[in-house]
Amino acid sequence: MRLGYKASAEQFGPRELLDFAVAAEHNGFDSVFVSDHFQPWRHSDGHAPFAFSWLATGEHLNEGALGIQWPDNKERFARLREAVRLIRRLWTEQSVTFDGDFYHTKNATIYDRPAEPIPIYISAGGPQVAKYAGRAGDGLICTSGKGMELYSEQLLPSFGDGAKESGRDANELDKMIEVKVSYDPDRNRAIEDTKIWAALALPAEAKAGIDDPREMERVAKTVEDVAHGRWLVASEPEEHIEQLRPYLELGFNHLVFHAPGDGQARFLELYGSQILPRIRKQWS
Repeated sequence: MRLGYKASAEQFGPRELLDFAVAAEHNGFDSVFVSDHFQPWRHSDGHAPFAFSWLATGEHLNEGALGIQWPDNKERFARLREAVRLIRRLWTEQSVTFDGDFYHTKNATIYDRPAEPIPIYISAGGPQVAKYAGRAGDGLICTSGKGMELYSEQLLPSFGDGAKESGRDANELDKMIEVKVSYDPDRNRAIEDTKIWAALALPAEAKAGIDDPREMERVAKTVEDVAHGRWLVASEPEEHIEQLRPYLELGFNHLVFHAPGDGQARFLELYGSQILPRIRKQWS
């Protein structure tokens, strides 16, 4: 059982994220996962980990010619599979010539190859990719709040089938889920903290086509009062353990906790002292 912390690059700057990562280790978390979004969910106080100012320069130089059509799901999945094959070869072979449908190399060499294999976790929202994650990945990534049937009937069984096809035991692979939690002894504060992530409460059709964080923030304000419904909100340790129990009993062995509020240092201290020990006592 591993218990991790989600460092949200959409919400905080890189210096803060580094401080939070150190604090997470100090408070007993086993791992830190950092998100990577081109644009944040909110314009106010938002941080995108990579600004890509060179894209803006390229747009000026090319007078509007910069850009390609976003591929459909079938092509994106094919690109993922091909990329994983190429990455693994580059990390393990001296010289790689690769002629795929999407990626091509000729005698490519990485001079600082990793001394130990770097695990590749594959994110899945449905059974097809979950099966591929079990077959070709080193771990599964998914997120909470999607309905327990998705995990119990689709993602985890498909992941297990994929692992079996590759001659592996799914129980020996990481089954990671990012769990959205808002835990604080002050319940009102725990609820209030979720409002900054109100966009998660928007239905898919309300978010479709929005590419400006300012517009996303404006639309999200209309659902702030129900934003807490997408989070496990609790003010008592035992209450919160019961909220987490379904994920733990399904067999997820790597939980990464995402807290919504600005008081991340407070969350790390509270969670590290009140919640992590209880999880480890019951499920380690």
